Amino acid sequence: MNLVESLKFALGTLTAHWTRTLLSASGIAIGIAAVILLTSIGSGIQRFVLSEFTQFGTNIVNITPGKIRTRGASTGSIGSVRLLTIEDSLALKSSHHAIYTNATVTGNAEIRGNNRSRRVTVYGQGSDFDRAFNMHVAIGQFLPADDPRNPRAFAVLGAKVHKELYGNTNPLGSVLQVGGSRFRIIGVMAAKGQVLGFDLDDTVYIPTARALEIFNREGVMEIQMTYQPATPLEEVMQDIKRIMLDRHGREDFTITPQQQMLSTLSTVLNVLTFAVAVLGGISLLVGAVGMITLMHITVMERMAEIGLLNALGATPMRIRILFLLESTALSTLGGIVGLVAGSGIARLLGILITDLPISIPWRYVIAALLLSGFIGLAAGVVPAIRAARLNPVDALRAE
Repeated sequence: MNLVESLKFALGTLTAHWTRTLLSASGIAIGIAAVILLTSIGSGIQRFVLSEFTQFGTNIVNITPGKIRTRGASTGSIGSVRLLTIEDSLALKSSHHAIYTNATVTGNAEIRGNNRSRRVTVYGQGSDFDRAFNMHVAIGQFLPADDPRNPRAFAVLGAKVHKELYGNTNPLGSVLQVGGSRFRIIGVMAAKGQVLGFDLDDTVYIPTARALEIFNREGVMEIQMTYQPATPLEEVMQDIKRIMLDRHGREDFTITPQQQMLSTLSTVLNVLTFAVAVLGGISLLVGAVGMITLMHITVMERMAEIGLLNALGATPMRIRILFLLESTALSTLGGIVGLVAGSGIARLLGILITDLPISIPWRYVIAALLLSGFIGLAAGVVPAIRAARLNPVDALRAE
């Protein structure tokens, strides 16, 4: 009996008991499908989150007040020699790496316009904000390049605020009251939607200096600087540090590159994807237990057949190969069914959930298929050895 005949014999045995074969293979198939689905969703979430962050650009450095110490605690603004100010943002413009700088203040305030009112997030931003963060204006213009320390009282509405207060009418030139101050509307931003739970359309943009007055703050919350993408990040950070040390006298600020945040976030998401792959792998282990049980039962049920093979001259090695081929074919069948089913469902989810970029991480799929093959071999080893060791006479007597 050569290898081809042995394979035909093993497949014939599996088809002769197709119900048992189907139930046993389904454990492996479900495990493979679970690995594909969980890792596909995890990978999709990773791509979604990273795309949400990178849509504003990756060549951005954030400067915040307070120095984060090595032990992980932040002294915050209380321990700072001085707060971050609009003048700090202007000083950073002198960096030969800087394209845009922007000082940010954020708060919540009640606004009133067109005899309607609502409470929204108010952003104090500089005139370069829209270009630095790839934001677009739908109507009018963004905040003009006034003196940042004494800008005119202009406001730009988010798309949702425009719709809620003014409907389909053009709001340019209208007066908007923010808190106790009055602003002239000069623009409406293009719809941006939600980014990680923050609705960027339900906002109002006003000059940073005006926002400091409304929210009664002395310093800005953050300064952003964009730089040329080809510039080495370390050079950019060193130049920022030099300028800030000249102004503050000590390192009472924290520099955080967008690339560093993305790298940390990507690492966390990779760990989560691996974790869900392990959860899917647990299903494969359950299927392995089922296969081992099945192969042991098969040996008990086919003792007479094993005795006949021995009597006909089959060697112990050939008998071991027969049982290993059966278990391997069973696991391979389950793996193929799981691969087709898991891939199909993952692609269907990608069509139904358009906002989630479902992608199949094939490295996990290949690892799962290899594991299913190993499970097939492992599940058949002990039963195969047991079958090969049966005494032909005792086996022929078995019913």
